[in-house]
Amino acid sequence: MPAYLTVVKGTEKPSARKKGIGGPSPQQSKWLARGLGQAGGKLPLFDDVGQRFSERTVQSCIEKGWAKPWFDNPIKPDWLICKLTDSGRQVLSRIL
Repeated sequence: MPAYLTVVKGTEKPSARKKGIGGPSPQQSKWLARGLGQAGGKLPLFDDVGQRFSERTVQSCIEKGWAKPWFDNPIKPDWLICKLTDSGRQVLSRIL
């Protein structure tokens, strides 16, 4: 009797990236690495060409524990100032 594989929508296991296991994406790595040379691990708001880093990138790194909010910006309260965490430094040391 031949074996058949049936996949029912919604039952597949989430990928490692969705579960937060594994390393950062290239964009997350780029953002996190910029904090390595900064005082206190301050992470930038803007990339090398002046474009703001994606809010999704920032939030994802916070959720995974690689970055954390540092302080509130009174001039621009909608800008999230973050710094690199020890966990973020460890994940970068494995990929850089």
